[in-house]
Amino acid sequence: MSDELLILVIAAASIGFLHTLFGPDHYLPFIVMSRSGRWSLRKTTVVTILCGIGHILSSVLLGILGITFGIAVSKLEALESFRGNLATWALIAFGLVYFVWGMRKALRHKSHEHSHIHEDGIHHLHNHSHTDEHIHVHNAAGRKNVTPWVLFTIFVFGPCEPLIPILMYPAAKNSLAGLLLVTGVFGAITILTMLGIVLISAFGINIIPTSRLERYTHAIAGAVISLCGISILVFGL
Repeated sequence: MSDELLILVIAAASIGFLHTLFGPDHYLPFIVMSRSGRWSLRKTTVVTILCGIGHILSSVLLGILGITFGIAVSKLEALESFRGNLATWALIAFGLVYFVWGMRKALRHKSHEHSHIHEDGIHHLHNHSHTDEHIHVHNAAGRKNVTPWVLFTIFVFGPCEPLIPILMYPAAKNSLAGLLLVTGVFGAITILTMLGIVLISAFGINIIPTSRLERYTHAIAGAVISLCGISILVFGL
């Protein structure tokens, strides 16, 4: 490995890590959706990895097309910026829709009192909620959860802006091995960072007692996802 390629690999690893760490859209949606949807550790891991792969491969394919047809880096970056805006607005819209749905679900499943009179004349009241019953009926009907696929679609549209510039050097050197190495390192570090933050945070949230907020977990998840998108627009994260 040449010194130039080694420096490029180190840069790819560093940029992949920092790009993910300072981009809350890379992990917050998975953390809150894992909690609100009660995803298993396996499902959380699979969804995060698949979304990360889609996120990276879309930019890799765009970069390869640009290299193949000699499209200037500035034009590719402009296209990536456009894709980024689409993904950001999609994230905001998804969060708002999920928030509204979560609030309706929470308000509809408010606990209420039932009156019971026993044969011996004793009368008492008790609180009752239909939340668990509704969840059971839906699961029994075999409804598929489309949320992971919505996230996957958003992440495919979401660009990896730092990736294309670092692909240019091995491409200019006509080094396929270098191109694959840089892409592999950037992708692996990005996905591992995403997965590490998601799993650690999800585990931390799960051990925090949140019984009083349980009814609002879907609404909270939607609000967090929407605010995540808004923060990207406002702060350019």
